[in-house]
Amino acid sequence: MDKGSTKVKLLSLENEIIEVDEEVAKKSQLIKNMIEDTGTEDDIPIPNVKKEILLKILEYCEKHKNDNPPEIEKPLTTSNLSELVDPYDAKFIDIENLEQLFEIILAANYLDIKSLLDLACAKVATLIKNKTPDEIRKTFNIPNDFTPEEEAQIREENKWAEEATS
Repeated sequence: MDKGSTKVKLLSLENEIIEVDEEVAKKSQLIKNMIEDTGTEDDIPIPNVKKEILLKILEYCEKHKNDNPPEIEKPLTTSNLSELVDPYDAKFIDIENLEQLFEIILAANYLDIKSLLDLACAKVATLIKNKTPDEIRKTFNIPNDFTPEEEAQIREENKWAEEATS
């Protein structure tokens, strides 16, 4: 952190204070607006974000405090995220724990950090890309609530989609 820079105190969901450089915190449009409205004297409540997730997000913001990551090209051309984004970002978002990944998505959305939201959503997209419905269900632990008859009917009705990808 820069010497002599203004610090802000963020109050996590658990009511724990995280002190961070103002410029880092301002990567969040929400926090930036709050600072502009109320200044940096008081703690800034971030009631929807756990400390663990907030720290992870601030790590990303620290890395990108002086830049704006380039837009991720959509649709994704590969399921290998490291071919699409900066190596740091690919490593940063390479999270095995899907619950944590989804918490980052929710927090990035809440905090209005578009580049992180796009990165995390792109990570989810890579987990889906080129997968069958059964593989997607397994990845995200989604139960199959179709009967075999319903599934056969859906496959028949959507045969054109499978033929288009063959």
